[in-house]
Amino acid sequence: MLDHYTTYRALEVKQENRLLRLTLNSPDTLNGVGVAMHPELEDFFYRVRSDTTVGAILLTGAGRVFSAGGDINDLADVARHQADAVGVAQIMRNTKTLFTNMLGVPQPIVCAVHGYAMGVAASIALCSDVVIAATDAVIADTHVSIGLVAGDGGPVLWPLLMPLNTAKYYLMTGDRITGTEAERLGLVLRAVQPENLHAHAEQIAIRLADGPALAIQGIKATVNKVVHARADLLFDSALALEGVTMLSADYHEAITALVEKRSPTFNNDAT
Repeated sequence: MLDHYTTYRALEVKQENRLLRLTLNSPDTLNGVGVAMHPELEDFFYRVRSDTTVGAILLTGAGRVFSAGGDINDLADVARHQADAVGVAQIMRNTKTLFTNMLGVPQPIVCAVHGYAMGVAASIALCSDVVIAATDAVIADTHVSIGLVAGDGGPVLWPLLMPLNTAKYYLMTGDRITGTEAERLGLVLRAVQPENLHAHAEQIAIRLADGPALAIQGIKATVNKVVHARADLLFDSALALEGVTMLSADYHEAITALVEKRSPTFNNDAT
């Protein structure tokens, strides 16, 4: 199975005994989850489910950040060229596939977050089973800042991890949360000093990888029924609403402003 993982270009996969290290490996784009990385993540999480040599997965990001979220160049292309119902529907289907595949992984996933985990990257991190963040890490669901409904996991995951109204606030504002604050709110398990992050996350991942797989995976499967139930309730409608906003003038204005390095001017008409 490991031979297949070597075909990836935006991901790096290495196995050490029963621990599989998955690294978002596109530092030139701040590990942007775009047309190169997205399908590889979909494929990885689908394939690793049946890899019995893997006891646990350690998810990290190469370079200065975990991931800055959606690749800005891809987002701009969508705004300029793909803003039609068919193109948006395909993007939403791919998004659902990624998170459905990730939630279907039976092995525990430990995520180490340093630097930024923004937008879709925040959802990927929080979809992991154990999240360890650097104290100075920055986590945010930034969909709203570009005029989009948070559809790719935020409405499912954030209210499960923190109080409902607190989650609504952060999803509606896109405000950033430090690793320290994320620990206080329950968004991550633990915040540690940046220099200790990877060693701490690795220690947990190795412990899970070498533990009783049948019991650990059974516990994950049982508890994740709550996550699956919430995803079944919310995911399709959240993605549909994200798709609608991807066709909006506000989205086009936000992406144009981002490329032009200025503040967007939103329509403010919700009717």
